[in-house]
Parts: sequence; structure tokens; C-alpha cells
Amino acid sequence: MPDQLDQPDQHDHPVPDLTDTDPAAWREANRRVLAKALGEWCFEDMLKAVRTDGADAPGAADGSGRAGYRVELDNGTIYAFRATTGAFNSLRVDPDSITRTGAGMLGNSIAQPAWDAQQFLIEAASTIGSDASTVATYFTELSATLAVDAARLTHGGETVAQLRALGHTELECRMTGHNLLVANKGRIGFSATDVRKYAPESAQPLTLQWIAVHRGLAEFRGTSELSEHAVVERELDDATRARFTAVLEAAGVDPDGYVWMLVHPWQWDHAVQILHAADIAQRRIIPLGQSPDLYLPGQSIRTMANAGTPERYDVKLPLKILNTLVWRGIPPHCTSGAPVVTQWLRGLVDRDPFLTDECRTVFLGEVASVTVHHPYLSKLDQAPYQHLETLGCIWRESVSSRKDPDERVRTFASLLHTDTAGDAFVAELVRASGLKPEKWLRQLFDTLLVPLLHVLYRYGVTFNPHGQNTLIGYDQNDVPVRLYLKDFVDDVCVSFTDVPERGPEPDGHAHVLPRKHPSIIRQHVVDQVFVGHFRYLAPLCEEQLGVPEKTFWKLVRRTILDFQKDFRKRFPHLEDRFAEYDLLTEQIPRYGLNRDRIVVTRYTDRALRHALYPNGTHPNPLAEEGGA
Repeated sequence: MPDQLDQPDQHDHPVPDLTDTDPAAWREANRRVLAKALGEWCFEDMLKAVRTDGADAPGAADGSGRAGYRVELDNGTIYAFRATTGAFNSLRVDPDSITRTGAGMLGNSIAQPAWDAQQFLIEAASTIGSDASTVATYFTELSATLAVDAARLTHGGETVAQLRALGHTELECRMTGHNLLVANKGRIGFSATDVRKYAPESAQPLTLQWIAVHRGLAEFRGTSELSEHAVVERELDDATRARFTAVLEAAGVDPDGYVWMLVHPWQWDHAVQILHAADIAQRRIIPLGQSPDLYLPGQSIRTMANAGTPERYDVKLPLKILNTLVWRGIPPHCTSGAPVVTQWLRGLVDRDPFLTDECRTVFLGEVASVTVHHPYLSKLDQAPYQHLETLGCIWRESVSSRKDPDERVRTFASLLHTDTAGDAFVAELVRASGLKPEKWLRQLFDTLLVPLLHVLYRYGVTFNPHGQNTLIGYDQNDVPVRLYLKDFVDDVCVSFTDVPERGPEPDGHAHVLPRKHPSIIRQHVVDQVFVGHFRYLAPLCEEQLGVPEKTFWKLVRRTILDFQKDFRKRFPHLEDRFAEYDLLTEQIPRYGLNRDRIVVTRYTDRALRHALYPNGTHPNPLAEEGGA
């Protein structure tokens, strides 16, 4: 059945009301975020955790494997907790174990249960090396995240069994944000009302705005089979196209002199009508009317799926909000380059029977786009990028247009989701499949890693395979069967080494198709899949499926080695690429996303999105057969 969506039932999925939060839920949301902050900030070497029960201690007395730690801040405050050491030397902090010790009025130390994540941020500011301006702005992001998390806890949600029945887009609205980032729902620029209307967790269908932009400002691009008119005809019915054409005729302009595109209603109100006021006044931009279709936002907020006709394109639109490290606009070089990159990738895939016939990998192409440069700010040297990425549009193939009738498609990130009872979605899928956990996991690893490794070794190409860009297709028994990949523009990287198998690359689009050292190409897989997701998935599988973490990582390593063995048979002349893109190296560079925001980049208004720089290394759990 298609991934058809009706308007969500308010009773089944209550919209988070940030003004209606239970005090206990607020404390619980803080407790969880505080534990996450302690774990992630120690992991990124922003804070130092010291063992308090001896280096040889086996862990907690209850046999949980948790050991005692303490973090001492510059002001003398001590946060103590129990945590389990996981892969990459990360700490999983028990939220209920955290205590805070501060100096009393008479100099005596007083320990008490700790739950206040905001207090912790203020107290830790000096220790982590941040400044008052950065901390105050980050406080806004943290508070916004806590408000949404507390509202979720107050209003509850579906069980993982109920979530299993949802379609791809509906399930996206139930997810809780980026797992590495502590303040993962900052959304600076959104009001509380905006969160209720436009955030994915609100699950509110929204109507997008269609506008016409004069060809002196706008440029349409599409893949070889798509014309500008073909996209409009696919997305709009005859009556709507006639109505929009009449708007242009009534304005006294030539309808063929304009490119039609979509705009997010928030962006139209907060950015386009202001920054492009001159273009609107001079009829270079003309509002046509609202889309007859309703859309639902995904976790990225700016990418929306058609809720009424899901076989139509997803649409990616810029939003002038700051969320998860960057301003969520779309660079003009990305809109213009998206169809070119899609066409090039399709050429590789279509000529590769292993990807096409054996893996049946799906590349959700960004097939058409409209690019609009600001007529004045684009000429300003070193203008902050947030002002240059306010208007543009990318149309992407939807999941529903590519999946099999009986296939369920879910983001990779959904496996990490736990419901209010603490049950993990991955455990629910394994139970539903009827397979033994280790067999199911091996099927997952083969489904996910084999296509990624094939593209990496054969073509020197990698994607940004994080939890939202990577989707898994499941059969009717919820067994993983194939990989879906999306979000290519600016996220596909190629090695700067000579790789004849790639063929001619899209010349003139170096910004869209960055050339990088093979070690950096490899790092995309390591950071996004292993550090960014398996680091969290492994303990869930141990706790809820009975698969020890060491066994988990041994299965991942076995998948890599088995694929290399098979790849060596197919392409013996490419064997040296295993070392070039070494995934089994003993140490891997550490890239800290939280550290980058709070300590390195802070909130400087930059001309370009910046590159992350490593800060130390992690021990790689895949380096030895023994696992983590």
C-alpha cells in the first residue's frame, strides 16, 4: 500500500504544547539531557571524567557494569554519576545516579540528586572554555530542546508496537532529534507558536506557498528526462495551473517569463518578503497562491513530504533558522548542482549490476531545482551565508514513489528510538521478524554496509550516511532487505585520487562534489554509521536483545571482512583500496559536534559553512576480532 497519510488524529498524537508541561516531566527531561551532556561532553574531551571506585573495580555492586565517575568544575562544583563504558571509550551515564556537590555556606560539602541541565550548563561554562555570549545563546537552544522533550513526556506517545504500523513520513514525526547533539532542537528563529505549527513532532500538515520568480533572478534545472513544465504538471493539477497562470496575466506580465517554485510559509513571512521586498515590489517575484496539497516536515524541518499524494516529490526548502550547528538555508550552488549530481550518480548506479540487481539499492534523486541569487547581497564580499540562502527549491523523489507495495521504509535513526516505557524500536522489529537477534542484526549490517562499502571501494565515493539520510527497506516480516540513500547535494564526496571507475565527473561543480583525501572519505562512514549510530545501537541490543556489545561489533567487523573477501573476487585489482579507506584501523580521529558549537565555532556569523577539525582520537572497536 502507498505511504498514504490522513490528517493526524489529535487524540492519537497530541501536538506538544510548550505551555502545558507537567513539572515532573520537566525534571525528567532535564535529567535525561543532563546525563547526555555529561556523557557526550566527556566523550568529546570537553570535560574530564575521573573514576571514583578504582581502575580495577568491576562496576556497580548490583552487577549492572556501571562504575562511578566524577567531573569537577572550575568553580569547585562536583557532578558524580555511574556510567557504563562503551565503544570508542564513550560513557553511558545513568540519569538517576547523578549527584551535584557544592560548597555549603560553612564550607561543608553537600551532595544532592542533580537534574537541572540548565544549571549545569552555566556552572560548566568556564570549565569547557566557552564565553558568556556563546553560553547565553546555547542556553536558548538547550531550553528550546528541553521544552519540546518535556512536552513529549507530558503528553506521552505511541508504543513501539504502534510505531511499527506507521508509514515512513508518519514515523519521522515521532522521532526525537539528533542523537549526538545535546541541544538538538534549538531552532533559533522559531517562536513557540512556530514550533507548534512547523516542527516535525507537532505532526501538523502545512500548506506551502507557490511563487513565480522572473527568469532574470531564477534558474530551473532538472535531470535529463525532466523539463520545467513536467515538474509543474506533476505537482499541480490543471485547475491550479490555470489559476496561477491567471494571477500572472492579471499582473500584466508574461507567464512564460517566470519560473514557478515553492516557498515555506514561515520563510515567506520572515525572510523572503523582507529581503526580497524590492523584487516583490517590482514584480520580479509574484505570489501565486497556496499549494492544494498538504505537507508534513521531516526531522530536518526544511524537507517535507506530500501528505495527500505521497507519490509526488518531496520538497526541500530553506529556512532562516539556526538548528543543529548551521543556518538551515540552501546554498545556491547546491540548488543548481543537485540535478547534476543526481544524474551523475544515476549513471554510476545504472551501470553497476551489483548495486542495481543484487543490492537493489535506491538512490532518491534530487531531480529538479530552482536557484535564486539575491541581486544585491550575492555581490557583497564575505556576506554571511545565512543571508544568501533564503530562496531556492529542490524536488526529490519520494520514498512512496520508489518502494515496493509490501515494503516498509524507515530511517536508520528510527532504530534508536525508545518509547515512554523504555522499549526500543529495534527490539520491537526483531521480535516481529521472528529471527534470532544476531541473525537479524547481521541482515541489517549486510543491508546497510554492503552498498556503502561497494561505492566506497569501487568508486572512491561516500555519502553522508547519517540517520536521516540513510533509510532501510523492510519486507513484510520486518526483516531488512535493502538500502535507500538521499540528500546528495553537498553531502556526496569523492576522493581526490584518480579513480577511473567513476568516469567523467560533473565538471564545474567542485562546491557540490567536494574532493577529499581518502582518510576523510572513510571518516564519513566511520562518524555517521559507527560513531553516530552503532555506538548507541549496540547498548540497546545488549540491554533489550541480549546481544553483548562485543558480539555486536564482531558482527559488524565480520560483515566488513566478508564483503572485502567477495569484493576481492570481483575486483582483484582494487584490493589496495581496503587500506586506502581503512575502516579497521586501531585509532580514528575524533570530531566533536557539541564542542564545535560551544567552544570552537560558537555563534560567529560566517561567510561559509565551516569544516570540522579533529580533536584527538578514539580507539576503534572494529580493529580487532574481539570487538569493543
